Amino acid sequence: MRSAYGVERVRAAEAEAMGRVPEGALMQRAAAGLAAACADVMGRVYGARVVLLVGSGDNGGDALYAGARLARRGAGVCAVLLDEKRAHAGGLAALRRAGGRAVRAGEAGEADEVIRRAGLVVDGITGIGGKGGLRADAAALVALVGESRAFVVAVDLPSGVEADSGEVRGDAVRADATVTFGAYKAGLLIDPAREYAGAVRLVDIGLETGPAEVEALQHADVRALLPVPGVESDKYRRGVVGIVAGSEKYPGAAVLAVAGALRGGAGAVRYVGSGGDAVIARFPEALVSEGPVADAGRVQAWVVGPGLGEDAGDVVAEVLGSDVPVLVDADGLRGLDADVVRARSAGTLLTPHAGEAARLLGVEREVVEGARLESVRELARRYGATVLLKGSTTLVASPEEGVPVRVNPTGTGWLATAGSGDVLSGVAGALLAAGLDARDAGSVGAYLHGLAGRRAAQGAPASAGEVAAGIAGAWRDVCG
Repeated sequence: MRSAYGVERVRAAEAEAMGRVPEGALMQRAAAGLAAACADVMGRVYGARVVLLVGSGDNGGDALYAGARLARRGAGVCAVLLDEKRAHAGGLAALRRAGGRAVRAGEAGEADEVIRRAGLVVDGITGIGGKGGLRADAAALVALVGESRAFVVAVDLPSGVEADSGEVRGDAVRADATVTFGAYKAGLLIDPAREYAGAVRLVDIGLETGPAEVEALQHADVRALLPVPGVESDKYRRGVVGIVAGSEKYPGAAVLAVAGALRGGAGAVRYVGSGGDAVIARFPEALVSEGPVADAGRVQAWVVGPGLGEDAGDVVAEVLGSDVPVLVDADGLRGLDADVVRARSAGTLLTPHAGEAARLLGVEREVVEGARLESVRELARRYGATVLLKGSTTLVASPEEGVPVRVNPTGTGWLATAGSGDVLSGVAGALLAAGLDARDAGSVGAYLHGLAGRRAAQGAPASAGEVAAGIAGAWRDVCG
């Protein structure tokens, strides 16, 4: 499990750790880890040209002390100081003793020249408390870095991104790698900030952080959650999922949702809707009826919404009136009544993309895309349901306070294709039927779906049907 924390939690952990170790020890640990990461990137330190972009906070101090270590190994290190009077005095002195030098950001073009010639740039402009984009002077330097061929390493997190939320509200550093200290910061795992961070490396400096605020599952976590049939299992013990999806206009949604459910481990799939012929033609094992939902037979969970069209309200209400877990997706989210969802006794999983989430929240899509973490938390609070917000970073939030939001680490841009979400609904619905709670079903479903997308694409376009076909292989990868 990869666990991440907000600024307040990290600062509290740092303060506690500082009380246990000699003064300056945490910064020296951070600087040592940062210097080692930079050396790994460069391969050969001696003779390398390194530029430090140094602000007034502790991140600037980390960069200066790391630069001193690299200078002692023969690198040519120059610090560009955005505020000379407020630069970390101890770090600056250490750099100069080691043979490094420093220039002011606006010093007769010298700063511009060293950036253009750099092989490595270390971003130590702002720290985890930074809000909003970079100031104009810092943004100008960062623009020069973007024009250079230098490899960019961010200290703790890229300057200009917000550590708590992953929001980017102006100019920010785009790093090739980020070296973060003590704990992952929540924003490093969430787009748009994740896109700015590059490869993230964690350096242990001895922090005790407590319960996570954001977490990302890994193979071992997913493997422990996957339902495995026993010798006494039958289709009901494995889980029967009901699917209400598709229409005359969108019959493919029914086929893809059923495909996801069958590949996702369902013991059986009961399909209800007008796309029965298409479903049976592709999946003769599916149990098909035209409705009503109450006559479909026994199920352990329902999936409702994909491809139903605009007039889905009545059937969605009927499904929500059941006493089993329900996943609501796509057209099922139109006009969704928060009071009805909150009143349910069984689990509910909502799976909107950014546009659907924006409609549910009554905001513009850009608001959701720019503040994904806060948006998914607010949806979960407002509807009293688990919410899986699809997108470049898929997030899963529980309505209960204090439960970490889960970030899916396996996605790929190739999943942005028609019908991919229908497959995900089927997979997560099958996991609900198998007995996973809504948070685990959404998280595990997204993880398998992302792996399947990678397997199907392998650097080239893939269809939703190919993603569905890749679910079994993703399952094997996790369990193998």
